[in-house]
Amino acid sequence: MLAIEGLTKRYPTGDLALKGVSLAVGAGEVLGLIGPSGAGKSTLIRCVNRLVEPSGGVIRLDGVDLASLRGAKLRAARRRIGMIFQEYALVERLTVMENLLSGRLGYTGFWASWFRRFPAADVARAFELLERVGLAGMENKRADALSGGQRQRVGIARALMQDPKLLLVDEPTASLDPKTSRQIMRLILDLCRERGLAAIVNIHDVVLATEFLPRIVGLRAGEVVYDGPAAQVDQAVLTRIYGDEDWSAITQRLHAQRRTRGAALDAELEAEAA
Repeated sequence: MLAIEGLTKRYPTGDLALKGVSLAVGAGEVLGLIGPSGAGKSTLIRCVNRLVEPSGGVIRLDGVDLASLRGAKLRAARRRIGMIFQEYALVERLTVMENLLSGRLGYTGFWASWFRRFPAADVARAFELLERVGLAGMENKRADALSGGQRQRVGIARALMQDPKLLLVDEPTASLDPKTSRQIMRLILDLCRERGLAAIVNIHDVVLATEFLPRIVGLRAGEVVYDGPAAQVDQAVLTRIYGDEDWSAITQRLHAQRRTRGAALDAELEAEAA
């Protein structure tokens, strides 16, 4: 579905943010992207949708090289890639509904969107998505009147308004409290499963990443240093990704998390057998 081969990005300052990154994401697969600040995580996902221009390499979405597209072809390709931003990227003075409908701008055209003339089907879909993300009845609220968790839900719904095949999610829980962070991660994963969406989730919280995301890709200094199951992220892997440190507290939390998950699965299997 998505194939990245030898992706590099050098900024005008001379800094090499990505050094020949290669990875593949299958249809419906969701992976977590972790690594220290400056590792190239945000640069990687922004290269995929061309918010950042790659310096070299190939980015194929269903066989089409996104890195080579220009103009109308690039705009058409971007419709298939939904982006969920860390800082929500909502228009504060607009309502929730208006922010959602902005996800259809790639389909509607400039003048129709300027005069807010959206097809009835788009409006109906927006109402459905608001209910699905837990914001039913809030369509007329201004974005600047929402909590952080509510804003992130609007951002998720807006991305889904594009009918994407791929979601790029940049630090979706960075500004949220622990309970809301788990709710947002659960919502993203549920929506991906329901719609068969592939997703790359850039996330700084290792424990949260390994709890919700089955595959983890670790970046360090612009290179992939780990690509494997979340269940195998241990002290050695964390050292490879982040460098030497006492990771005992985090690994204890990871072990406890896995024991809890295992106990929950055992209870589920027993209930099914009864």
